Amino acid sequence: MIRRAALVLGLVLSGAAGAQEITVTPIDPAAPAAEAPVTPPTPVVTFEETNTAVSEGVGGTVRVLDKISGVVTDLTLVPNAPQTVGLITITLSDCRYPTDNPAGDAFGHLLVTYRDQPLPVFDGWMIASAPALNAMDHPRYDVWMLRCTMP
Repeated sequence: MIRRAALVLGLVLSGAAGAQEITVTPIDPAAPAAEAPVTPPTPVVTFEETNTAVSEGVGGTVRVLDKISGVVTDLTLVPNAPQTVGLITITLSDCRYPTDNPAGDAFGHLLVTYRDQPLPVFDGWMIASAPALNAMDHPRYDVWMLRCTMP
């Protein structure tokens, strides 16, 4: 008990002896404020600014991963025809691809619902070459766009 009290007292005293002195400088309200350097915002490039011609696909292919069972399923979808895999239903509304490079950068608009829930799990565009840019966040399923079906 005495050792513990001596240890605590030693820690308190060593902390006080090792403390640093702090100097406080008051702010002069009449002095002009220092301006922070302003960095210009990064310009946003819209699809129209890239001058890339796009074509519309007649459908699309998505891949579905069930994270619990490990089953991977590829679905070929046609616009506005929902398909169900496990407990999710996927509807493709549009699929587009660059005209000069049909095999690359397909992007599709997907609506994904889970069971009978009224709100969708995902509603947006997915890009085949970069699915993480707008990924579906679900504890059981991963869905990503693979390609568009060309006419």
